[in-house]
Amino acid sequence: MAKVKSVAPARRAAFEILREVEAGAFSSTLLAAAEPRLKISDRALAHELVLGVLRWQLWLDKLIEHYAKRAADSLDLPVLLALRLGLYQLRFLTRIPASAAVNESVNIVRGAGVSSAAAFVNAVLRRAIREADYDPGEGATDFSEKLAIATSHPVWLIERWANAFGFEAAESFARANNTIAPTAFRVLKKNFAGILAQLREAGGIVTPSAIAEDAWRVSGASAVLRELAADGKIYLQDEASQLVAQTLNLQPGEHALDLCAAPGGKTTLLAQRAGDHALIVAADISSRRLEILIKTKNLHQLKSIKSVVLDAAQPLPFEPGTFDRILVDAPCSGTGTLRRNPEIRWRISETDVQTLAARQKLFLRNAARVLKPGGQLVYSTCSVEPDENEQVIEAFQREHNEFQLLKTLRTWPQREGSDGFFLASFQLATQQ
Repeated sequence: MAKVKSVAPARRAAFEILREVEAGAFSSTLLAAAEPRLKISDRALAHELVLGVLRWQLWLDKLIEHYAKRAADSLDLPVLLALRLGLYQLRFLTRIPASAAVNESVNIVRGAGVSSAAAFVNAVLRRAIREADYDPGEGATDFSEKLAIATSHPVWLIERWANAFGFEAAESFARANNTIAPTAFRVLKKNFAGILAQLREAGGIVTPSAIAEDAWRVSGASAVLRELAADGKIYLQDEASQLVAQTLNLQPGEHALDLCAAPGGKTTLLAQRAGDHALIVAADISSRRLEILIKTKNLHQLKSIKSVVLDAAQPLPFEPGTFDRILVDAPCSGTGTLRRNPEIRWRISETDVQTLAARQKLFLRNAARVLKPGGQLVYSTCSVEPDENEQVIEAFQREHNEFQLLKTLRTWPQREGSDGFFLASFQLATQQ
């Protein structure tokens, strides 16, 4: 991929990352990989630009179509990305001079090999400065379309959420998806008070979680936070994700199966809570992602985790009644994580949701066979879709009346401030 020349490092990195996201990569992975090449101030701006453009993509494209009098999808990709970046800065980052936003976008297209579009990009952005009050949703008459544009979501997602939860809840959730998710973590080492003090001395504001035990939120102190995580003293993990592992409540001496374990946040929390005298089989279909789990396990000095590559959609290679507790943290659409992974909203479809739900039902069915009588089975997703949550456990209960549903729980970004998670906890009858 050609590098963009004569552009500030943060904007150059943002453009390159956005181009790779268009090719199917994930922004979180690319931003993490870019951090070592950027100064701290440039990292912050690159994050803001990438995530901001992805969150507001539809809204920005409607602006482009108005100012350019052309369909956004008719533009060459470098031109489209340069315009999105310029308009995002003009509309959302008022601390950046308008001239810088325009000139850098012009330089982006020149550096990307489409110099012929430089005058076009300049003209569109200059018009945007002159007509700064234009609302891209003003022409929409349908409520769903108007909200879709206003919150920059596909119309089908807005309609799906409105049908499932009501229009008011759909709106509050969609608006929450365009906010910055809080940073949450758990402490791994025994010097608990010292670690919190270190964060606070670096200017961090640290508060306990309202929903998960021993979980914390922090704002600020990003450099110290990264150092503590790299040293294995803390682990960055959303509060709802921590709550899932806590719900399984693995005890010393018990055997657990984490069926879709990688990259290992919940697995390592299970091990941390239960200690070395438990056994946790961490299973995943991806050997590459399991390598991440193994590195984390070694960094945290957790001895109770054994990893295995397997496909949870196939009959599991364990005897019936092998495990005291099983976690099925199923692969899902991820619609509860749109604050952190905004590109998901532009990638998933109705068909994807249905395909995922079918696999989730299969995973649960296979897991049920290897649970001990009296054992606990926890199902969870980071999706808000009823198809992947309530409908999956309803189908499971119809097939397995020997399982008692103990509880279900949802978390929402607009309510708890965590990611949108769903969990259901079952217990297998002792006599069947």
